[in-house]
Amino acid sequence: MPSKALRVIALILIVLVLLAVGWFWLTLHWNYSEGERAGYVQKFSRKGWLCKSWEGEIAMVTMPGAIPEKFDFTVLDDSVAQRINLFAGKRVVLSYRQHKFIPTSCFGETEYFIEGVREMVDTQPGPLAPSAAQGQLKEPR
Repeated sequence: MPSKALRVIALILIVLVLLAVGWFWLTLHWNYSEGERAGYVQKFSRKGWLCKSWEGEIAMVTMPGAIPEKFDFTVLDDSVAQRINLFAGKRVVLSYRQHKFIPTSCFGETEYFIEGVREMVDTQPGPLAPSAAQGQLKEPR
C-alpha cells in the first residue's frame, strides 16, 4: 500500500497534467479576436522541425506609394494553404482567428490562424484625369 506522501505527489502530478491539458484546450479553442486582413502574400512556406505548419506574411497596402504594413500568419489546414498558393501575386482577403498565450510554437509561429482566403476584386474604377473629372474632354483632331 503506497504511503500518504506518494499519494499526495501522484495527486499533485495529476492535477498539474489536467491543468496543462486544460490550458492547451482553452488557448486552441477559445479565440481572442477574429477578422479579416487584405493584402498581397509576400512569403508563404511550410516550416517546422517536428510540427509542420504553413507560415506566411502579407503586405497590407492602403494606397499606392505608401509603406506597407506586414501581417504575419499561420495556416494549419492544407486545403487553405493550397488556396493561398493559387492566389499568389493577387490581392487576397484572409479570414483569421487570433489565439493568445499558446504555450508552444508547435501549433504555429504566430497567434493569427487563417481559416479562409478569397481573392479581392476591385470594383471601383480608377481615378479620372482632371479634365475628364471636370467634363472637359476634348475630341481628337
